[in-house]
Amino acid sequence: MKNIILYLFFQFSIPLIFISGQNLDIQILRDINLNRNTALDPAFRFISNSVAPIVIAVPLTMYGFGLYKKDTVLKREAIYIGATILTSVLISNVLKYSFNRTRPFDMYPDIDDAMGVHSPSFPSGHTSQSFSFATSLSLTYPKWYVIVPSYLWAGTVAFSRMDLGVHYPSDVLIGALVGSGSAFLCHILNQKLKKRW
Repeated sequence: MKNIILYLFFQFSIPLIFISGQNLDIQILRDINLNRNTALDPAFRFISNSVAPIVIAVPLTMYGFGLYKKDTVLKREAIYIGATILTSVLISNVLKYSFNRTRPFDMYPDIDDAMGVHSPSFPSGHTSQSFSFATSLSLTYPKWYVIVPSYLWAGTVAFSRMDLGVHYPSDVLIGALVGSGSAFLCHILNQKLKKRW
């Protein structure tokens, strides 16, 4: 009898939780996307498109300066930040193609696609990369003038993905968790490697 009750509970409650969560997800997205100031679309597209150049250029520039100055610590920091970003890209892409979630503008015709993307939706790769970068940079240089701008940028990237109609809030939330988690995971591994060396 106990097993039947548990079976029925999971059979009916889990889909209800998912459906209510999906309803909240699309409701928040509609509030953001349909009530946005379209004059800001170019600025938000620029912010979204800034992710790849920033997360690639900063570690490479750091490594280049490390080579030039023969600074082993700077080179190691650059490798850590680069490894964090690669880890977040790998995890988010595995999740993205495993879940294969349809983009909100494909699922709901009223959502305005202001970006024109076609890959699966969950999680947000841009958000994952920006938060992995912000977190790894903040762990490497724990100063307010590094932490505040990097997280402000990452948060703006996350918001821009919803504003432009290409991601649900849950895509963005999980993307931020994947990115930050990748940074913490790589930070722990980096600390262990430092002790070993």
